[in-house]
Amino acid sequence: MKPTLLYRIAAVLYVLLAAAHTIGFQRFVPPTAEGVAARDAMFNTHFALHGGTFSYGGFYIGFGLSVGIYMLFAAFLAWHLGSLAKRDPAAIGALGIVFCAMQVAQLMICVAYFFTAPIVFESVIALVLALAAWGVRRQSPL
Repeated sequence: MKPTLLYRIAAVLYVLLAAAHTIGFQRFVPPTAEGVAARDAMFNTHFALHGGTFSYGGFYIGFGLSVGIYMLFAAFLAWHLGSLAKRDPAAIGALGIVFCAMQVAQLMICVAYFFTAPIVFESVIALVLALAAWGVRRQSPL
């Protein structure tokens, strides 16, 4: 497959992952009473910090939404790299390799802390980005 198509596939996968992540973390219901108690404690325990009142539950929501936004940015970046791969592969430079390395690091975090669905998504995206970066490098060595 050509790098342009591979980057476009990665972009679509990132959008799907962003949607699944954003919906999933907000609708997640802990499967045990202990999990429900931990979640409730996160949202019901407030503390003062830097002139405001916060909860770990608020941080959970904020970080979860932030991750979704970064996934959408990664989708944009993948789509843009696909356009560059078609027009001027040399312009990508090391960005394709660094983007793939970031995705591999994300995959390692998923393997350590999450479950099968995100691991599969992250693995496929890492593979697609690796193939795209390799294809661009073959077209235009750094």
